[in-house]
This record gives sequence, C-alpha cells and structure tokens, in this order.
Amino acid sequence: MAGEKSGKEAEKKEMQELIRESNISLRIEGYNDIFSSFDPRPFSQRALSTDFLAEAKRASRDKEEGTEIILFAPHSIRDFQAEKTIKKRLKQHFRRHEILFFKEYKSIIRRGISFVVSGIILMFFAALALFYSPEKSLLFNFLVILLEPAGWFLFWEGLDLVIFESKKKKPAFRFNQKLAMADVHFKSY
Repeated sequence: MAGEKSGKEAEKKEMQELIRESNISLRIEGYNDIFSSFDPRPFSQRALSTDFLAEAKRASRDKEEGTEIILFAPHSIRDFQAEKTIKKRLKQHFRRHEILFFKEYKSIIRRGISFVVSGIILMFFAALALFYSPEKSLLFNFLVILLEPAGWFLFWEGLDLVIFESKKKKPAFRFNQKLAMADVHFKSY
C-alpha cells in the first residue's frame, strides 16, 4: 500500500516537472478532445478541434521553438496505435498550416511591393507629364489629376500591406511552425 502510494506520488511529481518545463502540456479526457466532434473520419484524416487549437495556442504563447507537446490522457484509454496515428496527424496539420500561412505572408508582401512599385511608376509619369508638357490642356490636366492620386494611393496601400498586413499573418505562421517542429508525447495520469 505504501509502495503504491509513493509510486503515485512519484508520477505526480514527474507530471508537475513536465508541466513546469518549456513543454506544452494539455490534459485530455479522451482522444476525441483533440479532434472536431463534427468530423466522423478516422484520426488520420480528422480535423482538429478549435478548442484544442485554442488551448495549444494559449499554452505555446511563451514557449520556445523545439518544445514538446505532452498530452496527458487517462491510463485506462491509452491506445498506442491510435496515439501513433494522432501524432502523425498533428504533425501533418501544423506543417500544412505553416506552409499555408507562409504562402499567404509571402503573397501579401509580393502584392504590397507591386503596389508600391506601381504607385512610384504612376507618380513618375505624372511628374514626367508636368515636366515635359509645354501646354496645359484639359487632357493634360485630367491625366495629371488621375495619375497623382492613383500613384499615392498605390504607394501607401502597398506600404500598408508590407508593413502592417503582413505582420498579422506572422503569429499564426510562427504558432504552426513551432508546433510542426515540436515532438508529441502522450503520458498517463
């Protein structure tokens, strides 16, 4: 009886130590806590639960790259084959989303740069028109009035995309990158 009690205390201490380290530790009641309850597919294809993702995001906020994801599950439900499939599915999910957010980020940067360059070109043509045109006709004035604001609009909109909009994608990219590189382990409680 005393040996059993000290064994449980040792497990409890080990669990507390794992939680204190730079690991992402989450407690689940069953494997279905990880996945969407609306998705009937097998673990290898199921969508992850938004609750699970929100908790993983919250738990990983201050963690460094290369952390571990430790999922504490009741000893009575542990299935090592299912856990192997779940680990693979988690890696696939986070890697896929890392790539998607990186592509989105790069797309925003490319679009922003093309806007900035287009704006500069339009402003250059407006300046050229003002510099080389000796006559001030209606068409000339209309052209300058059209090119200048269009150039400034594209220039500032492009800078907004490059500086501010791209930053909005970085946290999601970093979260998925961090978890794609993390090792996933199941532990009993």
